[in-house]
Amino acid sequence: MINNDTPITPELVKEHGLTPDEYKRFCDLIGREPTITELGIVSAMWNEHCSYKSSRLHLKGLPTEAPWVIQGPGENAGIIDIGDGLACAFKMESHNHPSFIEPYQGATTGVGGILRDVFTMGARPIAALNALRFGEPSHPKTRHLISGVVAGVGGYGNSFGVPTVGGQFGFHPCYNGNNLVNAMAVGLVKTDEIFYAAATGVGNPIVYLGSKTGRDGIHGATMASAEFDDKSDEKRPTVQVGDPFAEKLLLEACLELMQSDSVIAIQDMGAAGLTCSAVEMGAKGNLGVELDLDKVPCREEGMTAYEMMLSESQERMLMVLKPEKEKEAEAIFIKWGLDFAIIGKTTEKLRFVVKHHGKVMADLPIKELGDEAPIYDRPHVPTPKQPVITPESISPPVTNRDALIKLIGSPDQCSKRWVWEQYDHLILGNTVQAPGGDSALVRVQDGPKALALTADVTPRYCGADPVEGGKQAVAEAWRNITAVGGTPLAITDNLNFGNPERPHVMGQLVGCLKGIGDACRELSFPVVSGNVSLYNETNGEGILPTPTIGGVGLLDDVMRSASVAFKRENDAVILIGDTAGWLGQSIYLADICGREEGAPPPVDLAVEKCNGDFVRGLIRDGLVDTVHDCSEGGIALAVAEMAIAKGIGMTFSNPPTKLPLHALLFGEDQARYVLSVPAQQAQDILEKAKSAGVPAFWIGMTGGTSLHLPQELPISVNELKQAHESWLPDYMASH
Repeated sequence: MINNDTPITPELVKEHGLTPDEYKRFCDLIGREPTITELGIVSAMWNEHCSYKSSRLHLKGLPTEAPWVIQGPGENAGIIDIGDGLACAFKMESHNHPSFIEPYQGATTGVGGILRDVFTMGARPIAALNALRFGEPSHPKTRHLISGVVAGVGGYGNSFGVPTVGGQFGFHPCYNGNNLVNAMAVGLVKTDEIFYAAATGVGNPIVYLGSKTGRDGIHGATMASAEFDDKSDEKRPTVQVGDPFAEKLLLEACLELMQSDSVIAIQDMGAAGLTCSAVEMGAKGNLGVELDLDKVPCREEGMTAYEMMLSESQERMLMVLKPEKEKEAEAIFIKWGLDFAIIGKTTEKLRFVVKHHGKVMADLPIKELGDEAPIYDRPHVPTPKQPVITPESISPPVTNRDALIKLIGSPDQCSKRWVWEQYDHLILGNTVQAPGGDSALVRVQDGPKALALTADVTPRYCGADPVEGGKQAVAEAWRNITAVGGTPLAITDNLNFGNPERPHVMGQLVGCLKGIGDACRELSFPVVSGNVSLYNETNGEGILPTPTIGGVGLLDDVMRSASVAFKRENDAVILIGDTAGWLGQSIYLADICGREEGAPPPVDLAVEKCNGDFVRGLIRDGLVDTVHDCSEGGIALAVAEMAIAKGIGMTFSNPPTKLPLHALLFGEDQARYVLSVPAQQAQDILEKAKSAGVPAFWIGMTGGTSLHLPQELPISVNELKQAHESWLPDYMASH
């Protein structure tokens, strides 16, 4: 029990994640020692998770505007115009620390929180994605974490009724003590029915909506802003508990309430719960807020002001309502079986006042709580450049045939069907392309438009060269959307890094942000929302820099789209883009040669744009229906995945360069696509490419039931499929 007269000690300040300097800054701001409730409030508002104090300076360099951007960073979700009076709202956020401590609940509440961010804007969620990273498969905790996280993602999304349509899933020893769970949600809203968080009008009622408040999740945001140690399991009480059925009711009640013209402002109670939502609503609208905690619906007896202000119980919203609409609004929530309570009001004094049992528990300047949060320009050093690894310097330890079989069945490159078959990816009936391709495709209402959705990053690249790795993450998202025929419109990012107080980690963040910014500018692919997750470290061991990029694109006609699978026998297979056989930081070098080193492939953004625009044009003109982005594993893995998808083989011919074959097949050069077209159309495509200044090479023909690599015995597509499909289910079934 934490009462308001608890004395503030240096130990207590440290437990709340504040440095002595930050505590002094807060005392100077309010002109006195704080109460324990006020200390809790400022610890929530000034922690890394809510204040972005280590990253805010550098985030300012990201491009956030474009003619189609309606709402950029700073709201619950970003919003882009997709035409015909409709907009797309989307955002991605992390739930890394909670998911390591309690994988099922950590993942469920990550999904629940991001869905709320989207429908808080007035948008109905239509799709979810995720990016999951785990430690090496041999680590004793990895299987347990995968099982819990995947079940949690599926358990929440399936029950709520939103399709989980895509994502990323990978392994690396750097995540042994700190797995990553990044959740993304996408929704649709009419452009004239968008809702925002800024409160307006003095004396308007502040209403608490949704589920009751309990003691779960207290200090959740503070915990998410700290490193882990051997006692991380003791933080289990800071993990929230989710209820997807309650959230579905909350969604329907909120959208109905919005239609009733009752809502002035709305804010999800996410990180730091009632504290953050109330302060942000008031501060954004230049208004004060007064709360009476006696009115807060609680599910546990004897909760103190401190506990209520910091609880992160799920499925809760805060709204400012039009006073004359109170009864109408209450009736809507009663109908949906949810709590509705007027717990405060807006005031003209710019103060955040919290009362409980008739006593003032907190009285703080509301604007300064956010505006005066520390901003740090932390020392940062660039990552040393690694040497370029030439193709000739790598001696293949195995045949290319054996290398392909091993890579297609490796933990990172194997099929993730075991994961996505636990997700309902078809509910709502608008999923056109399910998980397993370059981008998911989700129809917009009844069509013909569709959204292309993807989540991408290659952490090895980012660790070796943060600037190039940041560029590549954006470029790959742009390519994946392009490969299905979409026009890339905007991104959300989830910036996962280690401890920013270490100069080399801060250098990784600064470098990745520079690369992301450069790529977004060059590709007209602005950042409209995102999340920063720092202190992803355990016992001083940090993760690889992992800036996940969630991309959204638009197709005008879903019937003019492309997919990965070879469609026909006797198609010409064409490679778009030049190949230099880049093996630095490649999966061939890591998994076949046992070497994780070298400079990653450089990204030429002008070439990316030129090649991508050409491929997208072919798809839109109905000339190409089979396209695959060429990324990890190079041409060989791309072609193998295309063959597996429909059981049609392919024979290589006419290698486009004189490179050593292992470099030609497995090099990870950027800005490349593999596509197939009826043979009689191939020459026309090659001529069009030449006219557009795009490198294009006829590299083989589809047909048969085997993949014929140059100078190798054929591999049956069934053998490739068996290797591809079996590793993950076998691993999860083993003990």
